[in-house]
Amino acid sequence: MNELIKISSNENDEQVVSARELHKGLGLKKRFSIWWEQNSKLLIENEDFTSVLSGTVVNNGAKRQLQDYALTIDTAKHLAMQSQTEKGREYRTYFIQVEKAWNSPDMVMKRALQIADKRVIALQIENNNLNLELAEANKKLPFLEWALQTKGLVTPTIIAKKYGKTAIWLNNWLHKQGVQFKQGKCWVLYKKYDNKGYSDTIFSPTDIDHLHPSMKWTVKGMKFIYELLKENGYLPISEQDDLAS
Repeated sequence: MNELIKISSNENDEQVVSARELHKGLGLKKRFSIWWEQNSKLLIENEDFTSVLSGTVVNNGAKRQLQDYALTIDTAKHLAMQSQTEKGREYRTYFIQVEKAWNSPDMVMKRALQIADKRVIALQIENNNLNLELAEANKKLPFLEWALQTKGLVTPTIIAKKYGKTAIWLNNWLHKQGVQFKQGKCWVLYKKYDNKGYSDTIFSPTDIDHLHPSMKWTVKGMKFIYELLKENGYLPISEQDDLAS
């Protein structure tokens, strides 16, 4: 089907055409403003048409904005027939073919998939933004408040990140403070701290026959680490920011 007039979609997923382009295509002698005033009296704005601006280039090469109207296909058919010309009947037939193609099962399914894709992308963007906001909020959350909201046991890596440090740095620092020592490949608390509920040892399978022990910290243990580090001049990143401000 050869394109007789440019057809686009509006924000409501409706097909629309330019009133000015239709007027030009019909080959009418009346000026556009007069033709529109005479033929639009029974039309309803935002239902049969919407007001838009279209650009044109004048003789000196400058661009000028012109008042235009985006017509629904039904409205365009109506105006084409009102012209009572052979060209008007040609346009009406064209619009009927366009409607049939637009409402075919394949096109309906295609548009539905496009809408679904847009919604999925919008949701992904929204979720990404929320995750970034949560991550930023979690980063700025005071250490003790964060620790209290933490469920279960936490690795040295997670605690160290709150200070901009690594797990290796934190484990070695705690060792130098006489808090823990290494037994095989696993860190263990010295007797002085062993029965205070600061940590627990978790066994993870490395293969079918072996279990790998690793120490993780409880909320009480995180509070202990926080206070010990603070006594020695180390603050979490969030509190460093507060102190700087």
